Amino acid sequence: MKFILIIMTFLSSLFGAKAQQADSIKVLNASDYKTQVVNKDVQLVDVRTAAEFNQGALDNALNIDFFQKENFRSEMEKLDKDKPIYLYCRSGARSNKAAAALDKMGFTQIYDLKGGYLAWPY
Repeated sequence: MKFILIIMTFLSSLFGAKAQQADSIKVLNASDYKTQVVNKDVQLVDVRTAAEFNQGALDNALNIDFFQKENFRSEMEKLDKDKPIYLYCRSGARSNKAAAALDKMGFTQIYDLKGGYLAWPY
């Protein structure tokens, strides 16, 4: 019986034990993201490094480097937690982690660009 439990646990972790995403976080494709941010007054945050940001960024984006943990937290605390916030990074991984951090900080409407800046064709 113990052996079966071990096998079931292993298979569960191998096939589908995927972390649940918070209800406050929505991942949008580039088209939907564009509709919500372009020419709109929104909290748009690029979480890449300054060097990445300087190579190209979305118009009106604020650059808050996720890797600079203390600065990231203090700058995010200045934003309105009850207004939607739109995040992006290079490929989507970093902004996904940033979204999880913002969820823990109390932000209620977090939108992440699927595939990051690399997926932005506009």
